[in-house]
Amino acid sequence: MKPFTYQRAKTPAEAAAAVARTPDAKFIAGGTNLLDLMKLEIEAPAHLIDVQDLKLDRIEKTGDGGLRIGALVSNTALASDMRVRRDYAVLTRAIVAGASGQLRNKATTAGNLLQRTRCPYFYDTNQACNKRRPGSGCAAIGGYSRQLGVIGTSDACIATYPGDMAVALRALDATVETVDAAGATRSIPMADFHRLWGDTPHVETALARGELVTAVTLPRPVEGTHIYHKVRDRASYAFALVSVAAVIRKDGTGQLAVGGIAPRPWRVEAADAALPQGAKAVAGRLLAGARPTQDNAFKVPLVERTIAAVLAESKA
Repeated sequence: MKPFTYQRAKTPAEAAAAVARTPDAKFIAGGTNLLDLMKLEIEAPAHLIDVQDLKLDRIEKTGDGGLRIGALVSNTALASDMRVRRDYAVLTRAIVAGASGQLRNKATTAGNLLQRTRCPYFYDTNQACNKRRPGSGCAAIGGYSRQLGVIGTSDACIATYPGDMAVALRALDATVETVDAAGATRSIPMADFHRLWGDTPHVETALARGELVTAVTLPRPVEGTHIYHKVRDRASYAFALVSVAAVIRKDGTGQLAVGGIAPRPWRVEAADAALPQGAKAVAGRLLAGARPTQDNAFKVPLVERTIAAVLAESKA
């Protein structure tokens, strides 16, 4: 790990300003992803701004009947909150399907959203990776790609977004709240928060330099059966090959998002509209334009089968 300097911010705007004015600075909260990347010298920030004192650790009702989740709410606290368990059960199920209890105790809401890909070529500093070193190429293209993306990828990168929580947030139409160095705030729909790779796969979110996530807002509860199915290589603490977060109503309508296949939680509203027609119709619309590799072509039928399992569970 390379040397770095450190400070604790007192306000969100102060934290944002510190990152904006300091080259190679990063925010740190739980550090469950960032510290690992620093040890491997994939990330080498010159300065860390600790945001743990910013009092962004509350879950509060919103005026329209939703919930506002502070950026520093731990995954454990979020998954166990009675309001979340009752009204947004797909979110609890997605979080619990993720990391170990020890990691969930430290991991934060914002940090979970901002975790970086687990592509093996990204983690191997001897391999070319446009996310780690822009312009160096993508060793995953033509390499071993079983875990990697089948849709939304590009000629510069075929990595996937690895998380579970964000897949549920996308299905629930959540919004991400931020503050910048000038103290200005904005709200970013989950649909727009994670970017497609394109020619700049190192730019992973819609955040500007120094912009700090302060909260995630959930709209009013969505009625229906809340389901999270995660298909993985082992039963615990593994990233998804395919995951589906869904809310299915009694009439067969609903909304769903898929993880493990794309640079961001993958949702196509036209696929939601096809839910009453069955899994085949939904998967066909979700995966229109898919570009699987020889190694991960199995994900295409696996998406359909996982959606079929979700629809069957919703009728049980």
